[in-house]
Amino acid sequence: MALTSLTSLNSLTSTFAKVEYIIKTMAKYIKQEMPDLNGTGEKKCYYRLAKSRNISTKEFLNIIARHEMLNVGILEHALCGIADNLAELLAEGYSIKLDGIGTFQATLGVKETKEMDTIDGDEQKRNAKSIEVQNVRYVSDKDLVKEVNIKCKLSRAGVARVNRSPYTKEERLKLLQNYLSDAAHPFIRVAEYAALVELPRSSAGKELRSFSKNHANGIASSGRRPAVVYVRRTEG
Repeated sequence: MALTSLTSLNSLTSTFAKVEYIIKTMAKYIKQEMPDLNGTGEKKCYYRLAKSRNISTKEFLNIIARHEMLNVGILEHALCGIADNLAELLAEGYSIKLDGIGTFQATLGVKETKEMDTIDGDEQKRNAKSIEVQNVRYVSDKDLVKEVNIKCKLSRAGVARVNRSPYTKEERLKLLQNYLSDAAHPFIRVAEYAALVELPRSSAGKELRSFSKNHANGIASSGRRPAVVYVRRTEG
């Protein structure tokens, strides 16, 4: 009887340990409402992972060391070597594919103070000094996505709704036009427009881009992202 009780207790303890592990490692997802920028009245949504804390390099390497029985110092040295050689090879124009992780490739752009060339223009506005590496593009390996999906245990965290502006789209456009008509406001940034019409910043940015595409609205964009601003459109 005592042996049976002990066996049951051990089994129960093991079960609780497994449940505790699942709870600790379970990712949460949010059902996110999408902004209705076109005023159709249709409520669409998408799913996103709830934000969790960042894992530092040190913590990440310690996790690997425990799981793989490796020395943390050796892992740190290897990671530094990967980062250094990745930068060097990307700078030489190579794309780097790491099996199970993904592919890395450098992307170029014109320096912020320089003007972009036209594809058919005869003038040579740009030289190598005007162009720079502006980002490193990463495309995840399909095997990595598959492995994450297998290991991912999801639980619902709730619903996130869009903060709706008290103004209609037409009223927001009028507020924007009036704002830019004031000599004290030669331009408006996305954050300023978001505050003006009480929209989330992402929705405000999308709406400003939409307004600027229609010349009849009298709104134009100036500069390049992330420093783009919006101004009154001048004819000619």
